[in-house]
Amino acid sequence: MKVSTEKIPDSQILMTIEVEQERVDEARKKALRKLSPRAKVPGFRPGKAPPNLVRQYFGEERILDEALDDLVPDIYREAVEADESIDPVARPRLVIETTEPLVVKATIPVRPTVELNDYAAVRVPAEAVTVEESRVDETLLTLRRRSATLEPVERGIQWRDVIRIQVEGAVGDESLIESQEAEVQFTEERDVLFPGFEEGVIGTAKGEEVEFDVDVPDAISDERFHGKQVHFKVQVIEVKEEVLPEMDADFTKAIGEGFETVEALRDRIRADIQKHEEEQRDNRYHDAILGDLVDRANIEFPPVMLEIEVDRLLHDQAGHMEKAEDMERYLASIGKTAEQFRAELEPIADIRLRRSLVLSKAAEAENIEVTDEDVASEIEEMTAAAGAQAPQLRQMFSSENGRDTIRRNLLTRKTLSRLVEIATQDGAAPATEETKPKRKRAKKSDAKATAAAEPAGE
Repeated sequence: MKVSTEKIPDSQILMTIEVEQERVDEARKKALRKLSPRAKVPGFRPGKAPPNLVRQYFGEERILDEALDDLVPDIYREAVEADESIDPVARPRLVIETTEPLVVKATIPVRPTVELNDYAAVRVPAEAVTVEESRVDETLLTLRRRSATLEPVERGIQWRDVIRIQVEGAVGDESLIESQEAEVQFTEERDVLFPGFEEGVIGTAKGEEVEFDVDVPDAISDERFHGKQVHFKVQVIEVKEEVLPEMDADFTKAIGEGFETVEALRDRIRADIQKHEEEQRDNRYHDAILGDLVDRANIEFPPVMLEIEVDRLLHDQAGHMEKAEDMERYLASIGKTAEQFRAELEPIADIRLRRSLVLSKAAEAENIEVTDEDVASEIEEMTAAAGAQAPQLRQMFSSENGRDTIRRNLLTRKTLSRLVEIATQDGAAPATEETKPKRKRAKKSDAKATAAAEPAGE
């Protein structure tokens, strides 16, 4: 067997394998014996027909195909195992160039090539995080609204009132909204199917009826109504106003396990918003550093790695669907073919793959390692915070795969922490989860008290 190799673009090796005729002939004989039980030759039981009749039954082309199906993977495996310099990362693409003599060309994806170049010169300005008191106020208002009561009123409808109405809508002589009763809260930030509907009803009191026209929105799929107006008739059955609880000690003590004062609650909300914003800032900061590293680096990887990354993204976005029919239904629901969806995901997958590659190379360049003690300590910290779920979490991470997941996450965190040190050598580094002091973990009930902190700032 003669083997030659050459490097080709995109971290691939083209291997040419020429096989001696004796081995091909032997493979043909094995294929003939393998096919013999399937030959239906008159006068002979399956597997008992003479070789020449079996050969006539199947034909030389079928026998050769059967022989090559077994032979080609074997000769490829032998050739790769004999060359220690080749480290495949995925299956090769095998092409039979000729059969006489047998010449097989294998396109082998190998490990990516990453040159970081002057990665130590990366500098990214630090971004300060401040929390405006208005965001604390917004969160407090959200918490009060969750505890609000509803009181019937006789006045005209105002924003944030909860109303019960009888409504119907028609476009000319065609009914678009059948007469129906509905209860809804009028809020200015709420998305509505018919923009202008709430404004048409505002000011109407209990027992009154109002009629008005609004444009038929594009969201109505029936083309008969496009470009027209819908005429609404609305009768107000009941109006309730939102009554917020007083901001006093009674209210704050009812939040979570309780806060003694309004200021204590404000402090917790402020701290939670600060933590959330720092995490978002750190994510942006890490993205900026990795983006700079990618721009400086020379990166080459086999196309199959990008295909695998696209596969991961596709299944992440589609909800980890394993069955082909589930994926087909999902694609139909978004009105795209698999090819269109993959084409959209490819640029995102390309960025993710390149950032992952430079991150791994940076860990190697900086000699960053994760010890077994690091993994054990991380598992202990995670299970300590898991409460009743601690046994299940400990069992999950007791397997080798579970520990490998922890190891990879720790390596990423350590590497990012080191890259932050490099990127902020000329200025103050932002506080990250690796560098900031550990804050005492909030109790679950306290977390509920300030769960509205994130939405308040969005």
